[in-house]
Amino acid sequence: MGSRDYGKVGSIFLVGMMGAGKSTVGKLLAKRLGKMFLDTDHEIQSRTGVNIPTIFEIEGEAGFRRRESAVLRDLVGREDLVVATGGGIVLADENRRLLREHGTVVYLRASLDELYGRTRRDRSRPLLQTEDPRATLRELLVTRDPLYKEVADIIMDTSTQSVHALVRELERRLPPS
Repeated sequence: MGSRDYGKVGSIFLVGMMGAGKSTVGKLLAKRLGKMFLDTDHEIQSRTGVNIPTIFEIEGEAGFRRRESAVLRDLVGREDLVVATGGGIVLADENRRLLREHGTVVYLRASLDELYGRTRRDRSRPLLQTEDPRATLRELLVTRDPLYKEVADIIMDTSTQSVHALVRELERRLPPS
């Protein structure tokens, strides 16, 4: 977290693990700020005409990540968005650079127990279709947490308060647009 130029684009990018609340928080934040809400996973699905598990099945994770990067490159050129990104968007150096340079990045953080509780019944998450989804989540969190922190201007814990309270606190912490 440093002194970045927030004036480039008035967009807000939400990063964090699957189940951290990016879509839920993003929709409410966009409504309160009068910005458009977009979800990178939904953008990928609308562009391909198939769901994320199908993309993983046909193209693998690498194919999905290429599509995710292409969507991010398109979105960073737009203004006044609140964007919920996919949990793995921070894995690519280029994506982290784009996020840092083109808006305010908010890391929505949750505990492993919270993440597991929120995702354990969700069959639309290909990376969690394993023998031990909790262990998979733990491994993903260990790998991704430092990357989320690297790009974050603001870190918000989503485990400790209601969505409305969290969004109000986030609004308070956002730089002036």
